[in-house]
Amino acid sequence: MKILFIGDIFSSAGRQIVADHLADIRETQKIDVAIANVENAAGGFGITPTIAEELLALGLDVLTTGNHVWDKKEIYEYLSRRPQLLRPANYADPAPGSGLFIFKARSGVDCAVINLQGRTYMPSTECPFRKADRLLEALADTKVRFVDFHAELTSEKMAMGWYLDGRVSAVIGTHTHIPTADTRILPGGTAYQTDVGMTGPYDSVIGVKKEVILERFLTALPVRMEPAKGSVELHAVIVEVDDATGKALHIVRHTVRGD
Repeated sequence: MKILFIGDIFSSAGRQIVADHLADIRETQKIDVAIANVENAAGGFGITPTIAEELLALGLDVLTTGNHVWDKKEIYEYLSRRPQLLRPANYADPAPGSGLFIFKARSGVDCAVINLQGRTYMPSTECPFRKADRLLEALADTKVRFVDFHAELTSEKMAMGWYLDGRVSAVIGTHTHIPTADTRILPGGTAYQTDVGMTGPYDSVIGVKKEVILERFLTALPVRMEPAKGSVELHAVIVEVDDATGKALHIVRHTVRGD
C-alpha cells in the first residue's frame, strides 16, 4: 500500500495547489490512500464543512487536524457526522468527533488513521502517548496504521516516533509548517518525519504575510493575521507499507512547487 500524506493545507492557496495536483499525484505515484492535515484550510485558521467537503471531493480519503480544528463553530456538528474528518483523539470524550478512522483503501486493505496532539505549548489535553496505547489495543486486526502527531516540539514528536516504533506504519509530525530533513524508517519498521511541512504560500512566515509577522516581532503589538500569497508549494510524504505486516518499506518526501 502507498500512502500520501499532505502537510498542513493553508488557506485558499494551499487548497488550490492540492486541487491542481492531487489527481496527478494519485495516478503517477499509484497512491492507495490520500490523507491531508486541514486545520488551517479556512483562511489559515480552522476548517469549515464546505471546505472539508470540497477537499474530500478532490480525492482525499481522510482529513486530519489539530488545535485549530475548533476555530470555526460550524465544524462541531459536522465532526459528529463526517468521520473522515478527524480531531486529535486525546481531547476529552465530550468533544465532538473522533481521532480514529478505519476504512478500506483502494488496494482493498484496511487502513487506520490516528490523529494525536502534543501537550507542550499546546491546549491542555489527555496524554497522547497513553491515548495511543488505548487506540492501538483495539486495532489488532488492522495492520496498516498511520499517525498524524500534531505537536509544537521536535523532541515531543521524536519521542512519539520512538514510542510507537514497530507498532504503527508511520508517525508524521504536523503543526510547525517547516519541513524537516529527518525522513527515515525507524528500526522497528515505522516511517518517520518530524514535520511534513506546509502546503501553502512559502513567501511568508509559516503561511502568514511576512510584513504582518515582522511588525508583531518588532512592536509586540497585536496584529491581524492574513494569509500570504504567491510562491505556493505542496509538501507531502509518500509511505510504502507492507500490507501483511504493517511495516514501512519506504518513505520519501514529495514536493510540488506552484507559481
